[in-house]
Amino acid sequence: MTEDMTGTLSEQGGQWYDHEAGPLVRPYAMTGGRTRPGPTGVRFDLIALVTLDPGAPVDDAPLGPEHRTLLDLCRPETQSVAELAAGADLPVGVIRVLLGDLLELGRVTVSRPVPPAQLPDERILREVIAGLRAL
Repeated sequence: MTEDMTGTLSEQGGQWYDHEAGPLVRPYAMTGGRTRPGPTGVRFDLIALVTLDPGAPVDDAPLGPEHRTLLDLCRPETQSVAELAAGADLPVGVIRVLLGDLLELGRVTVSRPVPPAQLPDERILREVIAGLRAL
């Protein structure tokens, strides 16, 4: 489709697009009106790492285009939730819902960040560095 008389609508890559407003498909349509990822209620941190599950089925037929986009972004390397949102050009809330679907289907695995309480103490790290320098 080309631009109309107002110069606002066109078709880019098979998707409807309005140059002023962006994609015409609204986030609630992509997620089926859901705002939370799946019945498990898992929460995806922005820095959680998403990897394709190597044992997952290869058939992408039952997936929507947004799900396939996320899988394509994860194919070359592990991506964070924030990177997936930027790469797919979708809001983080939508990415979280779509990732919940993919997680439930067994298509991806998610590595959650280490909580700060479980990280080593800075003092210990400084002592290790000092010990290494002394060698």
